[in-house]
Amino acid sequence: MSDTSDSSSASDVSTESGASRRSPLRERVEIIIFGNDTPAGHLFDVVLIIVILLSIVAVMLDSMVAVSERWGAELAFLEWIFTILFTVEYVLRLYSARNARKYATSFFGVVDLLAILPTFLSVIFPPGRFLLTIRVLRVLRVFRVLKLVRFLVAEDVLFTALRAGRRKITVFMLAVSTIVVIVGSLMYVIEGADAGFTSIPRGVYWAIVTVTTVGYGDIAPMTPLGQMLAVLLMFTGYAIIAVPTGIVGVEMGRFYGGGQSTWKVCGACGRGSGTPNVTYCGFCGEPLRTNDTGKNG
Repeated sequence: MSDTSDSSSASDVSTESGASRRSPLRERVEIIIFGNDTPAGHLFDVVLIIVILLSIVAVMLDSMVAVSERWGAELAFLEWIFTILFTVEYVLRLYSARNARKYATSFFGVVDLLAILPTFLSVIFPPGRFLLTIRVLRVLRVFRVLKLVRFLVAEDVLFTALRAGRRKITVFMLAVSTIVVIVGSLMYVIEGADAGFTSIPRGVYWAIVTVTTVGYGDIAPMTPLGQMLAVLLMFTGYAIIAVPTGIVGVEMGRFYGGGQSTWKVCGACGRGSGTPNVTYCGFCGEPLRTNDTGKNG
Protein backbone atom coordinates (compact mmCIF):
# COMPACT_ATOMS: atom_id res chain seq x y z
CA MET A 1 0.00 0.00 0.00
CA SER A 2 2.85 2.34 0.87
CA ASP A 3 4.58 1.50 -2.40
CA THR A 4 1.50 2.59 -4.30
CA SER A 5 1.27 5.80 -2.30
CA ASP A 6 4.96 6.51 -2.80
CA SER A 7 4.73 5.92 -6.56
CA SER A 8 1.66 8.15 -6.74
CA SER A 9 3.44 10.89 -4.82
CA ALA A 10 6.48 10.53 -7.03
CA SER A 11 4.29 10.79 -10.10
CA ASP A 12 2.66 13.95 -8.75
CA VAL A 13 6.04 15.46 -7.94
CA SER A 14 7.30 14.55 -11.40
CA THR A 15 4.25 16.15 -13.02
CA GLU A 16 4.61 19.31 -10.95
CA SER A 17 8.33 19.54 -11.64
CA GLY A 18 7.65 18.97 -15.34
CA ALA A 19 5.14 21.80 -15.32
CA SER A 20 7.55 24.04 -13.43
CA ARG A 21 10.27 23.39 -15.98
CA ARG A 22 8.24 25.08 -18.70
CA SER A 23 10.28 27.92 -20.11
CA PRO A 24 9.00 31.52 -19.96
CA LEU A 25 8.92 31.56 -23.77
CA ARG A 26 6.69 28.50 -23.85
CA GLU A 27 4.37 30.02 -21.24
CA ARG A 28 4.22 33.26 -23.22
CA VAL A 29 3.41 31.46 -26.47
CA GLU A 30 0.67 29.48 -24.72
CA ILE A 31 -0.92 32.64 -23.32
CA ILE A 32 -0.91 34.31 -26.74
CA ILE A 33 -2.08 31.33 -28.82
CA PHE A 34 -4.53 29.60 -26.48
CA GLY A 35 -5.71 32.61 -24.50
CA ASN A 36 -7.73 35.67 -25.41
CA ASP A 37 -7.67 37.65 -22.18
CA THR A 38 -4.53 39.59 -23.12
CA PRO A 39 -4.21 42.21 -25.90
CA ALA A 40 -1.66 40.00 -27.65
CA GLY A 41 -3.91 36.94 -27.45
CA HIS A 42 -6.92 38.91 -28.68
CA LEU A 43 -4.89 40.33 -31.57
CA PHE A 44 -3.57 36.88 -32.47
CA ASP A 45 -7.09 35.41 -32.69
CA VAL A 46 -8.38 38.36 -34.74
CA VAL A 47 -5.47 38.13 -37.20
CA LEU A 48 -5.88 34.34 -37.38
CA ILE A 49 -9.57 34.63 -38.27
CA ILE A 50 -8.79 37.21 -40.97
CA VAL A 51 -6.12 34.96 -42.47
CA ILE A 52 -8.50 31.98 -42.38
CA LEU A 53 -11.20 33.94 -44.21
CA LEU A 54 -8.71 35.20 -46.80
CA SER A 55 -7.45 31.65 -47.40
CA ILE A 56 -11.01 30.41 -47.94
CA VAL A 57 -11.66 33.23 -50.42
CA ALA A 58 -8.44 32.30 -52.26
CA VAL A 59 -9.49 28.65 -52.52
CA MET A 60 -12.95 29.59 -53.77
CA LEU A 61 -11.50 31.94 -56.38
CA ASP A 62 -9.08 29.24 -57.49
CA SER A 63 -12.03 26.92 -58.13
CA MET A 64 -13.46 29.40 -60.68
CA VAL A 65 -12.14 28.61 -64.15
CA ALA A 66 -11.99 32.21 -65.39
CA VAL A 67 -10.16 33.45 -62.31
CA SER A 68 -7.88 30.43 -62.09
CA GLU A 69 -6.76 30.76 -65.72
CA ARG A 70 -5.72 34.38 -65.19
CA TRP A 71 -4.51 34.39 -61.58
CA GLY A 72 -3.76 30.71 -60.99
CA ALA A 73 -0.06 31.17 -60.23
CA GLU A 74 -0.68 34.05 -57.82
CA LEU A 75 -3.43 32.15 -56.01
CA ALA A 76 -1.23 29.06 -55.73
CA PHE A 77 1.54 31.20 -54.24
CA LEU A 78 -0.89 32.73 -51.74
CA GLU A 79 -2.15 29.28 -50.79
CA TRP A 80 1.35 28.11 -49.95
CA ILE A 81 1.88 31.25 -47.87
CA PHE A 82 -1.34 30.55 -45.97
CA THR A 83 -0.37 26.90 -45.49
CA ILE A 84 3.06 27.81 -44.14
CA LEU A 85 1.49 30.25 -41.68
CA PHE A 86 -1.03 27.65 -40.52
CA THR A 87 1.72 25.03 -40.25
CA VAL A 88 3.79 27.33 -38.04
CA GLU A 89 0.69 28.00 -35.94
CA TYR A 90 0.00 24.27 -35.58
CA VAL A 91 3.59 23.54 -34.55
CA LEU A 92 3.50 26.39 -32.01
CA ARG A 93 0.26 25.02 -30.56
CA LEU A 94 1.85 21.59 -30.15
CA TYR A 95 4.94 23.21 -28.62
CA SER A 96 3.10 25.40 -26.11
CA ALA A 97 0.20 23.10 -25.19
CA ARG A 98 0.40 21.64 -21.69
CA ASN A 99 -0.76 18.35 -23.14
CA ALA A 100 0.23 18.14 -26.80
CA ARG A 101 -1.44 14.78 -27.34
CA LYS A 102 -4.72 16.03 -25.90
CA TYR A 103 -4.63 19.08 -28.17
CA ALA A 104 -3.70 17.03 -31.26
CA THR A 105 -6.64 14.67 -30.73
CA SER A 106 -9.13 17.40 -29.79
CA PHE A 107 -11.71 18.77 -32.22
CA PHE A 108 -9.78 21.94 -33.01
CA GLY A 109 -6.48 20.05 -33.11
CA VAL A 110 -7.82 17.72 -35.79
CA VAL A 111 -9.31 20.67 -37.70
CA ASP A 112 -5.97 22.53 -37.53
CA LEU A 113 -4.20 19.50 -38.97
CA LEU A 114 -6.78 18.96 -41.71
CA ALA A 115 -6.45 22.64 -42.63
CA ILE A 116 -2.83 22.20 -43.74
CA LEU A 117 -2.80 18.64 -45.10
CA PRO A 118 -4.74 19.31 -48.35
CA THR A 119 -2.08 21.69 -49.70
CA PHE A 120 0.69 19.20 -49.11
CA LEU A 121 -1.49 16.46 -50.59
CA SER A 122 -2.10 18.66 -53.63
CA VAL A 123 1.50 18.00 -54.69
CA ILE A 124 0.44 14.40 -55.28
CA PHE A 125 -3.25 14.97 -55.99
CA PRO A 126 -3.93 18.58 -57.15
CA PRO A 127 -7.75 18.60 -56.68
CA GLY A 128 -7.20 17.85 -53.01
CA ARG A 129 -6.43 21.49 -52.25
CA PHE A 130 -10.11 22.38 -52.50
CA LEU A 131 -10.64 20.47 -49.26
CA LEU A 132 -9.17 23.55 -47.58
CA THR A 133 -12.69 24.91 -47.15
CA ILE A 134 -12.69 22.88 -43.93
CA ARG A 135 -10.86 25.87 -42.48
CA VAL A 136 -14.23 27.54 -42.12
CA LEU A 137 -14.68 25.38 -39.01
CA ARG A 138 -11.79 27.22 -37.43
CA VAL A 139 -13.76 30.46 -37.57
CA LEU A 140 -15.60 29.04 -34.54
CA ARG A 141 -12.78 30.60 -32.52
CA VAL A 142 -14.52 33.92 -33.03
CA PHE A 143 -16.74 32.95 -30.10
CA ARG A 144 -13.70 32.87 -27.83
CA VAL A 145 -12.38 36.17 -29.19
CA LEU A 146 -15.59 38.02 -28.47
CA LYS A 147 -16.25 36.04 -25.28
CA LEU A 148 -19.79 35.26 -26.33
CA VAL A 149 -20.36 33.07 -23.31
CA ARG A 150 -24.11 33.50 -23.61
CA PHE A 151 -24.07 32.03 -27.12
CA LEU A 152 -21.86 29.15 -26.02
CA VAL A 153 -24.23 28.44 -23.13
CA ALA A 154 -27.23 28.53 -25.48
CA GLU A 155 -25.43 26.07 -27.74
CA ASP A 156 -24.81 23.70 -24.82
CA VAL A 157 -28.42 23.97 -23.66
CA LEU A 158 -29.62 23.12 -27.19
CA PHE A 159 -27.40 20.06 -27.50
CA THR A 160 -28.28 18.94 -23.98
CA ALA A 161 -31.97 19.25 -24.85
CA LEU A 162 -31.43 17.23 -28.03
CA ARG A 163 -29.65 14.51 -26.07
CA ALA A 164 -32.39 14.47 -23.43
CA GLY A 165 -35.11 14.10 -26.08
CA ARG A 166 -33.20 11.73 -28.36
CA ARG A 167 -35.52 8.79 -27.70
CA LYS A 168 -38.63 10.79 -28.53
CA ILE A 169 -36.93 12.24 -31.59
CA THR A 170 -35.83 8.75 -32.68
CA VAL A 171 -39.40 7.44 -32.43
CA PHE A 172 -40.61 10.50 -34.35
CA MET A 173 -38.03 9.97 -37.11
CA LEU A 174 -38.97 6.30 -37.41
CA ALA A 175 -42.63 7.28 -37.77
CA VAL A 176 -41.80 9.84 -40.46
CA SER A 177 -39.59 7.31 -42.27
CA THR A 178 -42.43 4.82 -42.27
CA ILE A 179 -44.82 7.42 -43.72
CA VAL A 180 -42.50 8.49 -46.55
CA VAL A 181 -41.69 4.87 -47.48
CA ILE A 182 -45.39 3.92 -47.64
CA VAL A 183 -46.41 7.07 -49.54
CA GLY A 184 -43.44 6.80 -51.88
CA SER A 185 -44.31 3.20 -52.68
CA LEU A 186 -47.96 4.13 -53.29
CA MET A 187 -46.95 6.96 -55.64
CA TYR A 188 -44.75 4.56 -57.57
CA VAL A 189 -47.74 2.28 -58.06
CA ILE A 190 -50.28 5.07 -58.73
CA GLU A 191 -48.23 7.38 -60.98
CA GLY A 192 -45.61 5.13 -62.58
CA ALA A 193 -42.63 6.04 -64.71
CA ASP A 194 -44.60 8.39 -67.01
CA ALA A 195 -44.92 10.93 -64.16
CA GLY A 196 -41.28 10.54 -63.12
CA PHE A 197 -41.79 7.93 -60.40
CA THR A 198 -39.43 5.45 -62.00
CA SER A 199 -38.72 3.51 -58.81
CA ILE A 200 -39.71 3.27 -55.16
CA PRO A 201 -36.61 5.21 -54.01
CA ARG A 202 -37.62 7.94 -56.45
CA GLY A 203 -41.10 7.96 -54.89
CA VAL A 204 -39.59 8.10 -51.39
CA TYR A 205 -37.44 11.05 -52.49
CA TRP A 206 -40.58 12.88 -53.65
CA ALA A 207 -42.36 12.05 -50.37
CA ILE A 208 -39.46 13.46 -48.32
CA VAL A 209 -39.36 16.64 -50.41
CA THR A 210 -43.12 17.01 -50.01
CA VAL A 211 -43.44 16.20 -46.30
CA THR A 212 -40.65 18.67 -45.44
CA THR A 213 -42.54 21.35 -47.46
CA VAL A 214 -39.48 21.93 -49.67
CA GLY A 215 -41.26 21.13 -52.92
CA TYR A 216 -38.59 21.21 -55.64
CA GLY A 217 -41.16 20.53 -58.32
CA ASP A 218 -38.94 18.21 -60.34
CA ILE A 219 -41.50 15.42 -59.84
CA ALA A 220 -45.25 15.97 -59.55
CA PRO A 221 -48.26 13.64 -59.49
CA MET A 222 -50.48 13.74 -62.55
CA THR A 223 -53.45 11.54 -61.63
CA PRO A 224 -56.31 12.70 -59.36
CA LEU A 225 -55.57 9.92 -56.86
CA GLY A 226 -51.90 10.83 -56.74
CA GLN A 227 -52.69 14.50 -56.29
CA MET A 228 -55.10 13.72 -53.44
CA LEU A 229 -52.41 11.66 -51.74
CA ALA A 230 -49.99 14.55 -52.23
CA VAL A 231 -52.41 16.97 -50.54
CA LEU A 232 -52.74 14.66 -47.54
CA LEU A 233 -48.96 14.40 -47.30
CA MET A 234 -48.62 18.20 -47.47
CA PHE A 235 -51.01 18.67 -44.55
CA THR A 236 -49.13 15.96 -42.67
CA GLY A 237 -45.90 17.81 -43.33
CA TYR A 238 -47.11 20.96 -41.60
CA ALA A 239 -48.10 18.93 -38.54
CA ILE A 240 -44.80 17.05 -38.54
CA ILE A 241 -42.70 20.22 -38.50
CA ALA A 242 -44.07 21.22 -35.09
CA VAL A 243 -43.30 17.90 -33.37
CA PRO A 244 -39.48 18.06 -33.01
CA THR A 245 -39.75 21.74 -32.10
CA GLY A 246 -42.11 20.85 -29.27
CA ILE A 247 -39.90 18.02 -28.04
CA VAL A 248 -36.78 20.19 -27.91
CA GLY A 249 -38.76 23.10 -26.46
CA VAL A 250 -40.00 20.99 -23.56
CA GLU A 251 -36.50 19.76 -22.78
CA MET A 252 -35.06 23.28 -22.95
CA GLY A 253 -37.87 24.51 -20.70
CA ARG A 254 -36.49 22.31 -17.93
CA PHE A 255 -33.39 24.51 -17.81
CA TYR A 256 -35.36 27.75 -17.73
CA GLY A 257 -38.39 26.71 -15.67
CA GLY A 258 -39.53 28.80 -12.74
CA GLY A 259 -37.51 31.86 -13.78
CA GLN A 260 -34.34 30.37 -12.29
CA SER A 261 -31.75 28.33 -14.18
CA THR A 262 -29.45 25.71 -12.67
CA TRP A 263 -27.11 26.06 -15.63
CA LYS A 264 -23.51 26.66 -14.64
CA VAL A 265 -20.78 28.13 -16.82
CA CYS A 266 -17.04 27.60 -16.77
CA GLY A 267 -15.20 30.91 -16.60
CA ALA A 268 -12.14 29.38 -18.27
CA CYS A 269 -13.45 27.67 -21.42
CA GLY A 270 -17.03 28.98 -21.61
CA ARG A 271 -18.64 25.53 -21.64
CA GLY A 272 -21.48 24.72 -19.28
CA SER A 273 -23.45 22.03 -17.48
CA GLY A 274 -27.04 21.71 -16.34
CA THR A 275 -26.43 18.58 -14.27
CA PRO A 276 -27.26 19.13 -10.58
CA ASN A 277 -24.45 18.92 -7.98
CA VAL A 278 -21.75 19.37 -10.63
CA THR A 279 -19.26 22.02 -9.54
CA TYR A 280 -16.34 21.49 -11.92
CA CYS A 281 -16.14 21.72 -15.71
CA GLY A 282 -16.04 18.36 -17.45
CA PHE A 283 -13.89 19.82 -20.25
CA CYS A 284 -11.08 21.66 -18.44
CA GLY A 285 -11.63 20.91 -14.75
CA GLU A 286 -12.08 24.54 -13.66
CA PRO A 287 -14.82 25.52 -11.16
CA LEU A 288 -18.26 26.30 -12.57
CA ARG A 289 -20.24 29.41 -11.72
CA THR A 290 -24.02 29.79 -11.79
CA ASN A 291 -25.38 31.51 -14.90
CA ASP A 292 -28.77 33.15 -14.30
CA THR A 293 -30.15 32.50 -17.78
CA GLY A 294 -33.68 32.39 -16.47
CA LYS A 295 -33.70 36.11 -15.66
CA ASN A 296 -31.48 37.37 -18.42
CA GLY A 297 -33.01 35.20 -21.09
